[in-house]
Amino acid sequence: MIPLGYLYKRVSDRPEWLDAVNVTDIYSLSACISKPFADYMTYWQHNGHWLFDSPQKIVDLANTASISLDGLKLFYYEAYELQFDENEKAWEAFEPEPSFSTEVVLPASKRLEGFDIASFTMGNMAECSPLSCNGLASTLPVNDHCLLVTLDEAVAAVEQGKLHECEPGPYRLIAVYTVDD
Repeated sequence: MIPLGYLYKRVSDRPEWLDAVNVTDIYSLSACISKPFADYMTYWQHNGHWLFDSPQKIVDLANTASISLDGLKLFYYEAYELQFDENEKAWEAFEPEPSFSTEVVLPASKRLEGFDIASFTMGNMAECSPLSCNGLASTLPVNDHCLLVTLDEAVAAVEQGKLHECEPGPYRLIAVYTVDD
């Protein structure tokens, strides 16, 4: 797995339109439902995966910009080594944006919450998470955070075309961890 970085998010409850009654909240990487702590890209302090290399970098930015992190959850993300090109039906390599430093500090402890699938048409940041954004949680076996339980389930979902007619890819498989701050 490739370390991607950290992000504080406002975790949202399952939207009423999402027909997956076992889902209580949304831990997806994308910002479509559970929002990041701020429109942080405008500060240009993120890494090449459009996340942060450490929780401290987020805290420093929040302090400088007078952004409250109260009530937010800290996430740490890793990605499967390859992304899936749905058009080519093939796995391919990806890299962080080279114009940004990417030196992710690994967490001292982390709790795996599950696996998300995120679209990356622009190649840099996650756009959508079809499990939540497109409602695939109603047809795939997700946990209470709207994540697949295993990496094998995520691989199977993309390879078997379960994301067909969702968001355009390529798709990256994302391990979603919570971290105590």
